[in-house]
Amino acid sequence: MSENKLVLKSINQLLEEKFFVPAYQRGYRWSETQVTQLLDDIWEFAQKKEKSSEEFYCLQPIVVKTRENNTWEVIDGQQRLTTVRIIISYLVAEHLKRSLKEAFKKEVFSIDYETRPASEAFLRNLKEDHSNIDFHYMWSAYQTTNNWFEDKDYNECNDFLSTLLAREDKGNPVKVIWYEINDDADIIDIFTRLNIGKIPLTNAELIKALFLGTANPNNQSQKANYKQLQIAAEWDAIENTLQDKSFWYFIYDKGNDKLPQHNYETRIEYIFDLIKNKPNGEEKYYTFYRFLKEDFSHNAKVEDIWLDIKRYFLTLEEWYHDRKLYHLVGFLIATGSSLKTLKEKASSTEMTKNKFRAYLKKEIGKKINTDIENLDYRNNKDKVLINRILLLMNIHTLLANAQSNSRFPFDSYKNDDWDIEHVRSQAEVELRGNDRIDWAKLVLEFYTGMEVDILNLDKQKDEIGRLTEKDEKQIAEGLLDLIQNGITNEEFSALYQQISKTFKEGNPPLSHNIANLALLDSGTNRAYKNAFFPIKRMEIMKREMNGSFVPICTKNVFMKAYSRRFDKIMYWDKCDADDYLEAIKSSLSVYIN
Repeated sequence: MSENKLVLKSINQLLEEKFFVPAYQRGYRWSETQVTQLLDDIWEFAQKKEKSSEEFYCLQPIVVKTRENNTWEVIDGQQRLTTVRIIISYLVAEHLKRSLKEAFKKEVFSIDYETRPASEAFLRNLKEDHSNIDFHYMWSAYQTTNNWFEDKDYNECNDFLSTLLAREDKGNPVKVIWYEINDDADIIDIFTRLNIGKIPLTNAELIKALFLGTANPNNQSQKANYKQLQIAAEWDAIENTLQDKSFWYFIYDKGNDKLPQHNYETRIEYIFDLIKNKPNGEEKYYTFYRFLKEDFSHNAKVEDIWLDIKRYFLTLEEWYHDRKLYHLVGFLIATGSSLKTLKEKASSTEMTKNKFRAYLKKEIGKKINTDIENLDYRNNKDKVLINRILLLMNIHTLLANAQSNSRFPFDSYKNDDWDIEHVRSQAEVELRGNDRIDWAKLVLEFYTGMEVDILNLDKQKDEIGRLTEKDEKQIAEGLLDLIQNGITNEEFSALYQQISKTFKEGNPPLSHNIANLALLDSGTNRAYKNAFFPIKRMEIMKREMNGSFVPICTKNVFMKAYSRRFDKIMYWDKCDADDYLEAIKSSLSVYIN
């Protein structure tokens, strides 16, 4: 049995073929929107004024398997095939009879539906017929086509059909990805794999077919089979590495508009997109077309093509395992830099490893070279810079310890929706409703040392009874009353001020200055809202004990590691903030200088 075949075929090459749609597929169901979209896309390509001689418009894959009597069983793509057939039938019947009498000598391809034996006859003589659901949709598609061409003149219709049916050696044809199954694979299994959950062929699957189909020529020699097995094994090894979330989120950032954006089920496709420089918004099979036209259509050795891909991936893997490059490159990717640009820079002939590291530090410096002291959290532009600076400080702190193997978890940073958190609460933020209850639960936990269960407050009452300090007991009772019964605004304000005095909240830092800000995952951030400093510290330490990732610099802030004095453990004031700011400046100086 010969190998599967993957090629591009023009619509013109399909004209005399015979297709069979088996019973395991649903009937024709394209809507007006889908038919119109196809017409619009072909029309846009037909009207494009500057086209290279090799340019063509490509439809999505047609997956087929040969049958007896020179017919093709359509495994995937029958909706597109039927629609193209309806469009051609309309143009031939309604507009172009005279001009096509000589030029249009081929038969239009036939399509027989196993569940609708009369379908081919109906397609040959389309008319209004709602006797079955397939005919209803076919007639609707014909009417949609009629309406679409209504404002087009004879020449425009002729241009459209000329593009749709252009030959390989003339004009710029419309093509399909022709995937011919010739092995012993189970057809129902292939159909299920392609269609359950509406998952079509991906660029990765199509490119893999190119590699494995080309690497195993017809002589079936032992050497050729070895090449095929080697590529398949190395492909799987690369994919397994990319499925490691630590590696994947080091090189990929779903929020970076300079990277190809896609839900990569097969992640090696991302590497292909980078190699072929796929822009955002490009059509789905852009990368596959580029490989087919630029690599596989010029008789290049498949081993050489694959070697280039391996080298590209191995460079990224080398960066991942080099602790310094991991952090420098990881920061740049996480803050919007182009991975492709970094890779090209590293591959330039004059670039040594030391020069590349110096280049990365210089690029980092460009991103954070600003007047740090005057950044304001309330300004959206400044907020972006604050986030970058705090991220870099955490990364630099880890990197500065040469004896440690700790690595910054870019997967957590990119998936846990991190926030910028105020170290000392914003005095102007007023708590209301459920926020008051959440705040009161955290403060009460601080006093009693017991997590508050709102459905069982008896234990809290027992712990409050054990408090010996009069002020503490009074505050705890007020908090419990707030949780159980709610209190007026005046009562809440008085309770808040009483607790504030207990925690000696004086000499405040500038609330929205970077010296009063730290990075934290949004789950932890939301948990304590406008809590006081020691309560925030309590919650952060508790979350870290439970396995949540807390950035090292955020821990340092709440442990007051940057502060020169350790006698004010219960609060965060301007002196602490000034010391923290100096630590930030010191970390950034390595990159700015």
